[in-house]
This record gives sequence, structure tokens and C-alpha cells, in this order.
Amino acid sequence: MTEQAGAHHPQPRARHSGGTQQPATVEHVTGAQSLIRSLEEVGADTVFGIPGGAILPAYDPMMDSSRVRHVLVRHEQGAGHAATGYAQATGKVGVCMATSGPGATNLVTPIADAHMDSVPLVAITGQVASHTIGTDAFQEADICGITMPITKHNFLITDAAEIPRTIAEAFHIASTGRPGPVLVDIAKDALQAKTTFAWPPHTELPGYRPVTKPHAKQIREAARLIVESKRPVLYVGGGVLKAGATAELKVLAELTGAPVTTTLMALGAFPDSHPQHVGMPGMHGAVTAVTALQKSDLLITLGARFDDRVTGKLDSFAPYAKVVHADIDPAEIGKNRMADVPIVGDAREVIADLIVAVQAEHAAGHKGDHSAWWRDLDRWRETYPLGYDLPEDGSLSPQQVIERIGRLAPADTIYAAGVGQHQMWAAHFIHYEQPSTWLNSGGAGTMGYAVPAAMGAKAGRPDRTVWAIDGDGCFQMTNQELVTCALNNIPIKVAIINNGALGMVRQWQTLFYNQRYSNTVLHSGPEDGVAVDGKGSGGTRVPDFVKLAEAMGCVAMRCEDPADLDAVIAQANAINDRPVVVDFIVHEDAQVWPMVAAGTSNDEVMAARGVRPDFGDNEDD
Repeated sequence: MTEQAGAHHPQPRARHSGGTQQPATVEHVTGAQSLIRSLEEVGADTVFGIPGGAILPAYDPMMDSSRVRHVLVRHEQGAGHAATGYAQATGKVGVCMATSGPGATNLVTPIADAHMDSVPLVAITGQVASHTIGTDAFQEADICGITMPITKHNFLITDAAEIPRTIAEAFHIASTGRPGPVLVDIAKDALQAKTTFAWPPHTELPGYRPVTKPHAKQIREAARLIVESKRPVLYVGGGVLKAGATAELKVLAELTGAPVTTTLMALGAFPDSHPQHVGMPGMHGAVTAVTALQKSDLLITLGARFDDRVTGKLDSFAPYAKVVHADIDPAEIGKNRMADVPIVGDAREVIADLIVAVQAEHAAGHKGDHSAWWRDLDRWRETYPLGYDLPEDGSLSPQQVIERIGRLAPADTIYAAGVGQHQMWAAHFIHYEQPSTWLNSGGAGTMGYAVPAAMGAKAGRPDRTVWAIDGDGCFQMTNQELVTCALNNIPIKVAIINNGALGMVRQWQTLFYNQRYSNTVLHSGPEDGVAVDGKGSGGTRVPDFVKLAEAMGCVAMRCEDPADLDAVIAQANAINDRPVVVDFIVHEDAQVWPMVAAGTSNDEVMAARGVRPDFGDNEDD
């Protein structure tokens, strides 16, 4: 067996799955049976995949009384995104499976997506027989080599005896430290070979020691800066959700009195309705959130990585601020912005220790006065709130559609969004009060994510309503997984925000390319003479999403009139025995605001087209 260690996790820690314990039983099985038994023992209850030649031996034992539910998807990309959605909604490791060659390479995009967003994922792929590896055999691909930059770790198994240990290690690595994807590639002859199965296996991960407990001195220094600062901001990233630290975050925020901004990957980590929440920062962030970071004198950065979508032009980002940066991955600290107080540790433990340290500062009579800071923040919130204009022609506003979905859905609904304008509107106009209710492709920005991710979330949380907020461009990439949903009793709901274009790209063409709309129109024009139902603004639309969804076993509706909006959404919410697809025909010229143009400073944030806010000067600048 060969192994590859990911570059982002140089100090993993070994957890001995049983270690010195003696296995209760030893079974004589095939490698394939050993794989399925191992998945059962690590607690995997759902696997998304498609069989094929090299992985086929692993599918035979699934017909026996396995505790693992296999969901047969229609494309391996769907399997990967479904496993990601499952992991994001449940907090458990998501599992996907594919055969060798094209099956494995079709998992590359969701693996890269999980890597960028730190999602615990185990991808199991079949490989050609060990004696043919390296010969360009039929459906051979070096998937370990291909995924080396985008996995936390990966394994190639050529000996069936290694399967239990490798599966135990893969799940441990994926779910500990900074979570991430792990690939297990298994040669076909290893799956077919006779072996023994014993659990728990003895695992060996020398050098894998993620630091979870923060250094006390750094915590004390961070607490001192917090109570001394006049304009602090809690800059919260997805690491807080990964650590299950949302309760601790609320305590820290209320203790310090600092404003809280949650990144795209952290929505739900802090209640949107909380008076200290100032919104999402970034390229399309709320004006108050963007400006709070720019004017701050202290960033308390928790589980965030100073992503370029948040910082804008890096050398002009938060120019007056000292930085406390806490992250479980030491490679992130100082990568983009120097930290005055670097803290390596699990976000939950970091925040818990910070609470104690700040309380000690308060007890000693050290408490910051943020009243002037909040006067500024409240003025900005009142002057530059999130909002939108309704189309003058009486057509549907996409923002209004998304806002009403959020208002009418049950309180614990899970939302998965694709990528583009609808993604930003879903981030802004749906209120996220609970963790794990917002699923998104943040780092990779993968179109086609929403439908399979929603499917995975619903498979993992069948008790919850799951809405996929998708664009007509994204939807056409992975909508075949609605067949999977229909056949496997996974009744998700899909809102297609159908503006007939690649909306975000079209917005950029409007703003920066003199309205030259090159290859962004998705529907046909009237002159094409295509006779289908469902005309919207700008001509006929191909495909007809209602007919397409019905053909895939879904209930399908179309909504074009704002007067029908609430009734259509209510009807979709009431259907829970089949997938539901609603084709919302919306105005094509709606744009996402606020906006910071790529490559510019966050100081140049535009509240609307051509409108730059006037904030005045910091008195302490």
C-alpha cells in the first residue's frame, strides 16, 4: 500500500481505533465484504455512488443485510456533492463511491469542493487489478496522483488485509483537525481476495497530531486586546460551525459586546436576528459588515481564512486593525494577513478559553467602551440596509421569491444554494438562525452543487424540509439527480430562479463589458420559433423545466405572477411525498448589491450601482 499525506495537515494525530484492544471476532471474508463491514463499524449509514467494473466486487455484499444504505446516483459528481451535503447537514463524514477511470475522475470536482470548504468526506474508488497498475489498463487513472493537491490524505490499497485499518484511518483523518476529503483507492484484486476481518483494527498515524487546545498565553493576550479595543469585530468563519462552537460564540459575543460578521460559509453560526449581527462580509456583503471590518481596530478572527472574496484588495483590508487569528490549521495563520496574536486550536476550545479570559479581565475592572462604535454601526445599518427594487413591468423579483421561500418555510428548513446571483440573494434574504441550515459551495464556487447537496442533506436529515435554491444555469448541470430523489424517497424542494441567463456573469458583462452579453443567454429567442410552454421575458425557454421535472418523477409548477407567489410556495411546502420543482420566471436584469468589484478595495463598496456610501472619517485614524 502507498500513502500520500496532504500538504495542509503536516501535524496530524493518531487515534488508535481500539489500539491495544483485542478484536472480539475474526471473520473469513472477501476484501469487498471487509470493506462493507468496515463502513458499518465506523458508523457510515449512507453511501452515494454508481457501480462499475473495478468497484463492482464491493457492490455484491451490499445485497446482503448491510446496515449501509446505498443511494444509486445518476452521475458521480452528484454522488460527491450529495456526500458533501450529507456531511454539512449532519456533521458526520459523507461517503461516496465510484469505479476506476472516468468514475473516479468524475469525483474530482466534488473532492476539490470539499477540500476548499473543509468538509469531512471519504471517497472510495475502485482501481484496476494491482498487477496492471501503470500499464494504461482499461479504465485506469492514477486517481491518487490526480487528487493529491485536493485531498487531506489518500490511500492506495493493494492488499485486502489493509482494508479495515485504512477505512478506520480515513474516517479519523477526514473528521479530525481541519476536516477534509480523504480518498481510498482499492485495487480490484484486493476486493476479490480472501482475507480476515477483525474490528477494531490497530491504526498507525505517526505525526498526525492536530493541535486542539490553544496556548494559554495567547488566549490571555487576545483577551487583553479585546478589552482595550474601541472598534472590535468578531470575524467568524466556517471553522466555528465545523467545531460545533455556535453556543460558545454567542456567549463570547454578548460578553464582549462586539459586532459579529459571519462569512458565506458561516451563515447560521450566529443568529441573523441577533442585534449584534451586522451581516455577511465580502464582495457582495452587507455594507455595514464590509465597513465594520475596514474601520475596525481589532479583528477577532475565528475559523476564517482571510479569503480574497472577503478581503478585496488585500493590502487595503482592515488597515487600522490588529488581528487575533484562531484556526485549527496552522498553515492558515499568517498566510494572507499577519496575525498579532496567532492562536492554533479548535474553535470551540479557543472560544471557551477566551470567555474565561475576558471574564477575568472584566473582573479586574478592564472593560472596553464600544458605545461610539455602535453608534456608527447602527447609523450604517439604518442608512444602508439590504434591499431590492421590484421590477417596473410587474414581473417576479428574484430577491422577492427567495425572501418569501425563507419566510414561508418551516423554521428548521435546510437551504442548499448553487453559485451565482441566486446564491448571494439566498445568503442575504433568508434568515439563518441555526447552524447547519445553509449549505453552499463557497471556496470552489461549483455550479451544479445545489440539487445533489440538497439530496444528500435530505438523506441525512429526513425529518427536515430541504430547499435547493438554484439558478437555471446551475440546475442544468446536475438536475438528473432529481431522478435519484424520486426513486429513493428523498423529497427535496427545488426553486429554479429562472432569469434565462448566467446571471452573475451577465451582471459583470453589464457593469464591466459595455453590456456585451457574449454567451450568457440560456433560453431561445422568439425568432428561433421553438414552440414550448412557459414563455417568459426575453422569449421562449428551453428546456421547459416543468415538463423536464415531471418526466423525472417530480411534482412541478411554474410561477410568473407575483400575485401567485405565496400560494405556489405554500403548495410546494405541503407536498412531502415526492420531490417538488418550482420554475420561477424572474426578471433578467436584477443585480446583486452591495458589491465590491474584483481587485478593488473594500473601501470602494457600492451599496447600489454607482452609489458609494459616505461613512466619514474614523476619529482615531
